[in-house]
Amino acid sequence: MHYLLPLKASADDDLHELAEYVAGLSRRLPVIVIDGSDPETFARNAALFNGVTHTAPRPDLRCANGKVAGVLTGFGLAASDKVVIADDDVRYESAELDRVELLLDGADVVIPQNYYAPLPWPARWDTARILVNRALPSGDYPGTLGVRLTDRMRRLGYDGDVLFENLELIRSVLADGGRAVVARDVFVRRLPPATDHFLGQRVRHAYDSLAQPARLAVELALLPVVLVGLRYRRLLWSMVAVSMTIAEAGRRRAGGAAYFPAGSVLFAPVWLAERAGCAWIALARRVVLGGTTYSGRRVRRAATSVRQLRRERERSCGSRRRTA
Repeated sequence: MHYLLPLKASADDDLHELAEYVAGLSRRLPVIVIDGSDPETFARNAALFNGVTHTAPRPDLRCANGKVAGVLTGFGLAASDKVVIADDDVRYESAELDRVELLLDGADVVIPQNYYAPLPWPARWDTARILVNRALPSGDYPGTLGVRLTDRMRRLGYDGDVLFENLELIRSVLADGGRAVVARDVFVRRLPPATDHFLGQRVRHAYDSLAQPARLAVELALLPVVLVGLRYRRLLWSMVAVSMTIAEAGRRRAGGAAYFPAGSVLFAPVWLAERAGCAWIALARRVVLGGTTYSGRRVRRAATSVRQLRRERERSCGSRRRTA
């Protein structure tokens, strides 16, 4: 199995802790760092990641979502048919890598679950989102996936002009007839987000729901219900109780109580209130502006439906990646 780390750093980013983590990983499995940083930062990073494969994304892969260009470059370099894709804030232990590798024997994509450690307030807030999602059939979408590379996936890749790239990859696997496994009992640590980054991601995360119509409809309905609840307090307190009950169910599911503190459940009503407002802002950006801004570019689609992907991949047998 190979470990793919798509990366884009600025000159001010301190990557020494990440480099130590990668050095430790490299003693367990081959690591490929695909670095989309500017040339000066790339050269600095090459010295930090000198014990692993450190390369730039392929120049022909120009995607609105730069992470996808890095992942697709890694697909071409990985000698194994099993890969782990992970953001730069994800921290695997050997036992978790072993579990993902084992699950890939019977699946084409494995979806672990993230937990934050340590837990400043932005991490507790986002943990509420994780807990609510864990209570749903789809589970939570983490910052890492395990993928078994078929010849078709290596050849076609997946679309890089979407915002919710992990969902696009999962759906591309399903469109090719693959099997997805939500590994609710595989917990992978994630570093907490910086406060400014967390605040800047609220609408961007809500925009992901545009790829999930049923979920979007529920999230859009939350705001009117909250506004009514401000007048009828019994309804408001009922919503608070229901949201915390759902979050607690997600916390306890598949042994999650060992990784998610009970206090994180208290943030569930706060997160739902946030999403109630941000869902409408995200929808307005889609209707009025034609998309939302990501890394300085405007992205229209959150992700593509499995049905559409199946039609397009069968019809063209060519990559849906476009030059942005």
